[in-house]
Amino acid sequence: MRVLIDTDVLLDVALAREPHVSASVAVLEWAEKGGEAAVAWHSLANCAYLLKGGRLFLKNLLEIVEVAAVGSQDAKIAMGLPMTDLEDAFQAASALAWKADFIVTRNLPDYRKSPVPAVSPLDFLKRIG
Repeated sequence: MRVLIDTDVLLDVALAREPHVSASVAVLEWAEKGGEAAVAWHSLANCAYLLKGGRLFLKNLLEIVEVAAVGSQDAKIAMGLPMTDLEDAFQAASALAWKADFIVTRNLPDYRKSPVPAVSPLDFLKRIG
């Protein structure tokens, strides 16, 4: 199973945000043990900004996940998706380009019209059982 991990899940881990941190950590542990996981390029920038640097967190993250390769065509696809939040559309286009099976996020309502289905960290963990 291939998953794209949304920024909110990454921030749950980096900021130890309760009550979400344990499920989000488990998703990253799955990736560390060989699960196929990626993040969108702009998630790295979002984390760096919100973590006021976050180099160590991002360095460690890049040891266990890939960065979805995207370009101009993917950005155009994102712009055309019927999603209200453009940042989420960029996530969805990244997941589509990386051929992810799911986007792991806590922000499920904003992904209702995503071409790649979204699942919460808890639901993802149940799926991989």
